[in-house]
Amino acid sequence: MKKIFILTGEPSGDKLASTVISKLKKNNSDIEYSCVGGTHLNSIGIKSIYDLKEITHIGFTSVLLNIFKIKKKINDTVDKIIEFRPDILFSVDSPDFTLRVAEKVKKIAPNIKTIHYVAPQVWVWREGRIKKFKKFLDHILLLFNFEKKYFDKENINNTFVGHPLLEKNVKSKTDLSNLIPKDKKIISLFAGSRSSETSILLPILIDFIILMNDKFNDYLFVFHATEESKNYINNKIKEVKINNIEVVSDDNIKAQILSTSVFAVSKSGTVSLEICNAKIPSIIIYKMNFLNFMIVKFLVKIQYANIINIINNKEVIPELIQNKCNSKEIFKSVVYFLKNPAIMDKQINDFSKTLDEIRSKTSSADEASSVLSSYLIS
Repeated sequence: MKKIFILTGEPSGDKLASTVISKLKKNNSDIEYSCVGGTHLNSIGIKSIYDLKEITHIGFTSVLLNIFKIKKKINDTVDKIIEFRPDILFSVDSPDFTLRVAEKVKKIAPNIKTIHYVAPQVWVWREGRIKKFKKFLDHILLLFNFEKKYFDKENINNTFVGHPLLEKNVKSKTDLSNLIPKDKKIISLFAGSRSSETSILLPILIDFIILMNDKFNDYLFVFHATEESKNYINNKIKEVKINNIEVVSDDNIKAQILSTSVFAVSKSGTVSLEICNAKIPSIIIYKMNFLNFMIVKFLVKIQYANIINIINNKEVIPELIQNKCNSKEIFKSVVYFLKNPAIMDKQINDFSKTLDEIRSKTSSADEASSVLSSYLIS
């Protein structure tokens, strides 16, 4: 029996991995799995060797503060993978964790095929990393077609599979009448999947809601949470006692709510693609501690945080980053859009053109599972 070890480092990677493995399981039932994952991989019958929360660190300073703990977790993970003796190590995103593990595994067991899904953003910073990847990665799966040139240049096996968020559709309708009053317009809010993001962005977004409620009475604010973050968000909302806020974590319900939203405020990240794919106008927000920000500012070689803006080399979707990421600026920007439907329509038209350019012809999960299958046969 063939074996695959799936290695993720955060909830978004767990979600991406589950879509690929679900497809692979349908076509290849005779495979044994183990993983470092979360609720999504667990839901398809693959138990994690430990809680994903143990490694969901973000930011340079938090990593430095936890350096010995992280090193031990990396080494423990390597030991578990070697003990499992997989044919394939399938790592997904979170390169600071997953690729460090993959590199160590490859040194110990060169026969294990290493396939990484979601290429590190070498076009953002540290392009020189590619030469190192060549030493321990057998194949890399790309979400964006413009990334291919970077890996072709170093002769690293790669496949453009497309981004799964660009093909996502609501599978079944759920009656949301108990959740969404008919007289309310929905504004979707995304405060991040990591606790270090949510702890910074959630208070800012709650203050933004208070400002909106002072001026309007016809909006419902819906936080799109993960299973891991929903309790934290709910507890914080209970403290402020605001009635027109809901928190949802079910993927299908979240997609349905997003599709009926009039606007979205989202932290910077891949979720922005999901918002664009639903044709919902939005703004991007992000804030980190000062030291992290200065390090990123020094190292990053691009002007924008959002992938749509990066591809277009202009601000299609407004970005409120760091000092601009405050309740008053968010309020001002959101109200400006809501009062100008033509500007919202233009944003939708602009990002729709970009999505058409980066969308794969088939499903990302199909393409990725096909690559995994080819390595199981060879």
